Amino acid sequence: MENKDMREFDLYPPMQLWLKAYLKDKYKSAEEIIVVDSHSERLDRVLRKYGIIQEEAIGVDIQIDVLGIVKKADEFKLFLIEAKKTSLTLRDLGQLWAYCKLIDPEEAFLMTSADLGSLNKLLNVYKREDLLDFGDGKRIKKMKIAIWNMQANAPNSASMIPKI
Repeated sequence: MENKDMREFDLYPPMQLWLKAYLKDKYKSAEEIIVVDSHSERLDRVLRKYGIIQEEAIGVDIQIDVLGIVKKADEFKLFLIEAKKTSLTLRDLGQLWAYCKLIDPEEAFLMTSADLGSLNKLLNVYKREDLLDFGDGKRIKKMKIAIWNMQANAPNSASMIPKI
């Protein structure tokens, strides 16, 4: 499938499959792993379907492309994927960063089927990985950025910033 004929939401199903496998591998003791295409619904409504109330998300227009939830007992962790089919921009990073600052997910990914765009210079030339930082202050987490490999239906590990 050529990129110009592809729509952004064509990326969601393979990204869902990848995230589900990634989470199953990483959280073997989880009671439940849920991965959904949530791009068309506000985050607070999607979470409510799974019995999760996230105060910071209520009434805020946050729409995550692909959402992962790992549940164990009465605890949960959230995982976000923001998908793009265009070259990445600082605006794309800023959108995900704002979501991360508000809801503090366990991990967040910005993935594109194109290229790193203007973020390439910021992250690979100027080494500004600090732009990926988020968290509650006690523990700094980093958003992960990658080019989505259409053939492998997985992020290109060589393009991943920071490396996982």
